Amino acid sequence: MVAVIHIRRSLNQSLYYNENKVKENVALCLLVENYPMEMENLNTIQRLNFLKKRAALNERVKVNSIHISLNFHDKDQLNSELLKTIAKDYMQQIGFGNQPYLVYQHFDAAHPHLHIVTTCIQAGGKSIPLHNLGKIQSENARKNIEQTYHLIKASEAGKRQFNDLKPVDVLRVHYGKQPIKRAIQNVLDKVLPTFKYSNLFELNAILNQYNILADRGKETSFIYRNNGLHYCVLDDKGKRVGIPIKASSFYNKPTLKFLEERFVINEKDK
Repeated sequence: MVAVIHIRRSLNQSLYYNENKVKENVALCLLVENYPMEMENLNTIQRLNFLKKRAALNERVKVNSIHISLNFHDKDQLNSELLKTIAKDYMQQIGFGNQPYLVYQHFDAAHPHLHIVTTCIQAGGKSIPLHNLGKIQSENARKNIEQTYHLIKASEAGKRQFNDLKPVDVLRVHYGKQPIKRAIQNVLDKVLPTFKYSNLFELNAILNQYNILADRGKETSFIYRNNGLHYCVLDDKGKRVGIPIKASSFYNKPTLKFLEERFVINEKDK
């Protein structure tokens, strides 16, 4: 087993990455732990809001979203009940057993794997220390779980492979062949946190490969004068098709203000 931990600022991004996979029928929500309601009575917004309310108990901690993937060898004998047990055992061993968390089983890769979304803010507002979470607590839990459940042990080469894992490559958006908003969202989820664009021109050079354009409109337009932004679908000749979608209508709000903040960060990284 290989555990990969991502510590992030955005609970929205982590949760909707998984929920979108569920909508695309390549994942299912396997387990909801330490919520006040049963899984079947919770919709996506309720799942997210409970985590966000917990995170809001300590506004000083800005990086409060934990997104974990547990990756198994394709020869491991696993069913849904065993996966639930392993997820609970792992969370208990890394110190998150009492936290609210969501477990998703994904089917979009050759190997069995789970994604877990939680927050480090406890019920009393205190933050669970994240220093060495991956190096010590998670690594110890991994070894214990491999032994307890007779899993194939992760080799060093295997761990390096899984540590480099990224979401499955997204496809170009084709107007009329898929739900457009969701298709654009899938591309944005991959592109925005991955590439080091430092202006809108550079970002569009990337997005155009997926038949998408981030558009401010003409300088005389209302959207331009009010610092708005639309995302448009392009056909294979680069011409716009369909109705543009406001940036603010996407769950992670990839607005012009958001992008301008990314431009500064990416320029420094370069």
